[in-house]
Amino acid sequence: MPDRSDRQSIGILGESLACDALRARGYAILATRYRTRFGEIDIVSEHAGMLVFVEVKARRGPEGSAVDAISPAKRRRVASMALDYLAWMRKLDTPCRFDVVAIDRIGTDEMTIRVIEDAWVMDG
Repeated sequence: MPDRSDRQSIGILGESLACDALRARGYAILATRYRTRFGEIDIVSEHAGMLVFVEVKARRGPEGSAVDAISPAKRRRVASMALDYLAWMRKLDTPCRFDVVAIDRIGTDEMTIRVIEDAWVMDG
């Protein structure tokens, strides 16, 4: 199992690659690693007139897809962080969505980066 500094390095690399992929698709990056009382939002961006909260998941090995690592509990936590961001920025009426950037086999020649728009919807 990778140690904490190794996981942190993979996370930072993943977020950098994700920002590049998002910019290439016309996203404006507003914040990275935005801290809330519930945790950290990987990327806050704007795309097609919407505020977009982006969860980045990176996996080094072949053990399943990175997107599979986003549990329902993680989705709820990201939604709580998004609501905190919206309230803090006084943007509660701003349309928003949740996207995912999934990076599989990060740091290898077989690396894939997928941007998944509207990856999930939170009700109420």
